[in-house]
Amino acid sequence: MTDLKSIISTFSSEDQQRFVLYLEKKNKRNDTKNIQLFKLLTKDNLTSKDICIKLYKSNKADAYHALRKRLFQSLIDFIANANLEEENSVDMQIIKYILASRTFLLHNNPKVAYKLLDKAELLAQEHYLFPILNEIYHTKIQYAYTNPTVDINTLITKFKINQKNHFLEEELNIVYAKIRQTLHNMTYKGEIVDFQTLLNSTLNEHNISVSESMSFKSLYQLMTIVSISAFVTNDYLKIEPFIINTYQNIKSHKTKNKQPFYHIEVLYLIANTLFRNKKFNNSLEYLNLMHEQMLQHKKKHYNNFKLKYNLLTALNYNYTNQQDKAIALLEGFRVPKHPDIESLLDIYLSLVMFYIQKNEFKSALNIFSKFYHTDNWYMQKAGKEWVIKKNLIEIILHIELKNIDLVESRLLSFKRTYRSYLKNINQERVITYLNLVEYYYKNPEQVTTTTFKNKVENSFVWLDAKQEDIFVMSFYSWLKSKMEHQPLYTTTLNLITKAQTVN
Repeated sequence: MTDLKSIISTFSSEDQQRFVLYLEKKNKRNDTKNIQLFKLLTKDNLTSKDICIKLYKSNKADAYHALRKRLFQSLIDFIANANLEEENSVDMQIIKYILASRTFLLHNNPKVAYKLLDKAELLAQEHYLFPILNEIYHTKIQYAYTNPTVDINTLITKFKINQKNHFLEEELNIVYAKIRQTLHNMTYKGEIVDFQTLLNSTLNEHNISVSESMSFKSLYQLMTIVSISAFVTNDYLKIEPFIINTYQNIKSHKTKNKQPFYHIEVLYLIANTLFRNKKFNNSLEYLNLMHEQMLQHKKKHYNNFKLKYNLLTALNYNYTNQQDKAIALLEGFRVPKHPDIESLLDIYLSLVMFYIQKNEFKSALNIFSKFYHTDNWYMQKAGKEWVIKKNLIEIILHIELKNIDLVESRLLSFKRTYRSYLKNINQERVITYLNLVEYYYKNPEQVTTTTFKNKVENSFVWLDAKQEDIFVMSFYSWLKSKMEHQPLYTTTLNLITKAQTVN
């Protein structure tokens, strides 16, 4: 059965009001139940059976199914019409110019036809619409013999340049698809891949050159590929100059208002990179720009991005000594369902981390108890790295709560399940860290000794503090707080501040 709720959940409140008006105009009978069904589907606490009974006073499954099908078709028509009106007006205008020009050419009126084609060409160039430009140049070349003022060689040169740009856009799209597929397999299926080698070979294979003229979408795709590379290698410092410089091109790009979804995505990518590089104030600046874009176009994309935006905002607050503000923000998003399941899970796990840092372990456990699915289920929804973080946080939480039996079983289970995988992806330091956590758990009186501190110091190959992953530092802070007998949140902030001031 079509999940109408997932479609409706993408609607803003304004979209919902416009859709109801659309149905009212469309309905020819007063007893049509589509508006009633739509309003019931916006509520989270009703099952299909509940809705059916509210509509028909009994369980009329066939009638309910037919009504759902009609509502689904209305939703698709409404969404398609809205997109045509809001996003493709330029495309439609250009196509009208092309069709009209061809009519004039067939009626032997090339002067008017080429004026229309010139207008179409100018618009298509401004919006980097390479496929449509192909059609324009094709028509201009085909009928060049009818217009003595046309330089056919100039047209052929333009046509070939456009073909090159179009080819680059398509090649980049293929590379983007390949890299995203590889990341998906690594994240959600646990496949082990030499990502950097794959990225370099894929770019070389498709002859991608970033110096070429690119559409807004292509610039977004290129930035995403680079960001994926940073995610896999945990080296966000290396990509920061590139993505910010690339955005300088995007800021003045003529298609940014035509493709607001990609504009918002780009701002999120930059804000996330700055956060991972511990440049929290800069990250918040880009988040403000992101929020401004989310409010544009009648908040069309607001629901799509609100979880990611608020999560990253809260994380920045947390690491700038505004933890209460961070917690209050995310507590407002403890909702049972949302189409962006991955961000919703990240919000819950971040709240658990915040409460542990605040020494409010019962609050942390209350939220953690909501993770009642299997690790395999969470792996499919949020990826293997998320599951590993969840398990590490659970072990720390049970140590703090002195749940001895649970600590023992979780330690054993984690090592049995993930030791081989972590070794294969060269992340043995996770197991090393867990061994130190276990040692502290079994020998708490030894944790403040010089011997243990030296043991910790010699157990890791330490990265440069500026490059080290902020979440890795947060896990290490827990152990360091025990070694120094200091509050966890204070220890975490001190460690982060120190990393920010390293030359």
